[in-house]
Amino acid sequence: MTTVAPDEKKGVGSSSGSQVSEQEARAVAEAAREKEWKAPSFVKELFNGRFHLELLHPWPRVNEAEMERAKPWLEKLERFLKEEVDGDAIDRNSKVPQNVVDGLRELGCFGIKIPAEYGGLGFSQTVYNRAISMCASLDGSVATLLSAHQSIGVPTPLKLFGTEEQKKKYFPRLARGEISAFALTEIAVGSDPARMETTATLTEDGSEYILNGEKLWCTNGTVADIIVVMAKTGQRKISAFIVEMGWEGVEIAHRCHFMGLKGIENGLLRFHDVRVPKENLLGGDGKGLKLALTTLNTGRLTIPATCAASGKRCLEAAREFSQSRVQWGLPVGKHDAVAQMLGSIATNTFAMDALQEIATLMADKGGFDIRLEAAVSKMWNTEAGWYVVDDTLQIRSGKGYETADSLRDRGEEPVPIERMLRDFRINRIFEGSSEIMRLFIAREAVDTHLKVAGAIVDPRATFGQKLPAFVKTSLYYAWWYPTRWLGWGWWPRYAEFGRLAPHLRYVNRRTRKLARMLFYAILRHGPKLEKRQKVLARFVEISAELFAMAAVCCKAQSLKNSKSPEERAQGATAIALADGFCRAAKRRVKQLFGGIFHNDDVKIYQIAQQVIADEVTWVEKGGVVRQ
Repeated sequence: MTTVAPDEKKGVGSSSGSQVSEQEARAVAEAAREKEWKAPSFVKELFNGRFHLELLHPWPRVNEAEMERAKPWLEKLERFLKEEVDGDAIDRNSKVPQNVVDGLRELGCFGIKIPAEYGGLGFSQTVYNRAISMCASLDGSVATLLSAHQSIGVPTPLKLFGTEEQKKKYFPRLARGEISAFALTEIAVGSDPARMETTATLTEDGSEYILNGEKLWCTNGTVADIIVVMAKTGQRKISAFIVEMGWEGVEIAHRCHFMGLKGIENGLLRFHDVRVPKENLLGGDGKGLKLALTTLNTGRLTIPATCAASGKRCLEAAREFSQSRVQWGLPVGKHDAVAQMLGSIATNTFAMDALQEIATLMADKGGFDIRLEAAVSKMWNTEAGWYVVDDTLQIRSGKGYETADSLRDRGEEPVPIERMLRDFRINRIFEGSSEIMRLFIAREAVDTHLKVAGAIVDPRATFGQKLPAFVKTSLYYAWWYPTRWLGWGWWPRYAEFGRLAPHLRYVNRRTRKLARMLFYAILRHGPKLEKRQKVLARFVEISAELFAMAAVCCKAQSLKNSKSPEERAQGATAIALADGFCRAAKRRVKQLFGGIFHNDDVKIYQIAQQVIADEVTWVEKGGVVRQ
């Protein structure tokens, strides 16, 4: 299996990209993958049929001392956002005003996670997520400016992979507000690293690299001062370089404009014989793709947090409308059709908040491998959040579809739901599309089985390799398979969770079923399983639902048992939200399990092949012919 998806951007631009085989593409991706699991992972264990509730419960606590230190700063940030940020104006003018950027600089917002010894604020991922979420609740472009700079821009890879000299040189500048970006994607290549065309060639004296190529959709690229550029330094070697935008040969070729996030500075960058000092190589020669993947493991934590923030804003807007709008003698929230949507918005927002919080707290606490937790949270929150925003627009109906400017001009409260919907849609594409996330997670899902039975399912393996592998595999599964049936997933286990205990027992049982069904799928499809991406996606979606169920139960229980009177007061409602969410999730899990072996995937795939073979073009007839 590989984490590399078919090139979803093929045909964009004039270049065709480097021609590489599927085998070469797989090799590049697999070489960069972190193969060892040195710390526990809740989601990883789900795929192995083990439900380790102790990784989520008791719910990790935030660092109270840090939160006290962060409180006055967060309050200043909130005041600034309320007074200075006009999301509708940013959307209208397609620009974050300079006074907003300067104000964020003065507050230290470009150095939230940069260590204090280098001039940053030195806050944790938890505080950082809260700050970015506050920005996102008002305007997505401002949140993206800060997130692209710190989540995936220069500060994170510099912190993880930089030398002390690199940190001393660049951290203070970044903390002061020099803007950064991350340049990976290319026009005809997308994010397939094996087909990357940008090159960095070492000079004869070994003192510099000569950088040539172009990068597309580089967020912050049109206003950045310092960026990380990924380039090929050999046949299968991809390296990362710190590049300053003021250097000769760096060109901003185009600023891109999008459906939403009108204020983001996203562009096409070109590099013409740019001379990059050797000391600006980041993480070592050939380590670039691993650097990118590791950076994204923590970098993508911000998106689930901003999705939850958007959900909270939607819940507020949907609630207020459902209370005030009267139809047929009742507030619309009293009518079942609207109440169903409103209840779903509430339960899914609670779940999004629980998922982003547990992944973030795990990252801050340390001792966890969160690559799957971050990926699942990103995938699940972006998709659930999309339906939350869509349902909110549906509840507000015409007032949801109307722009905030139009609402304001005619005297209505300018609730920007249509802008939120446009801004939110990119989340399912940003920092790994939903399809890429499913492939990435699926690769880890089958990892244990590949390690045990890899030679058996490998079509390239010889008989001499398959025979000892068969013996080893038989012995392993003689123990493993029965244990995926045995286990106490029934009453009275988890009784301390009260009303939520049946849901946790369900997750326990379905975790073992998940592992068994994955085993059956490997037996049934063999090496062809990697081609059955929709089947693999169902396994991933089941794991996401089980993770979300466990997270909401543990989050609700933590509120119920909290020492804080305010949180305890929320406990009863939290239990109801968790219960409602789990009931809906169970139905989704049942449907997903049913679709693993009983589906129409092959038929739909065959139709798709007819489409790309131009056999269905007659269906396209009837409109104005495209020139």
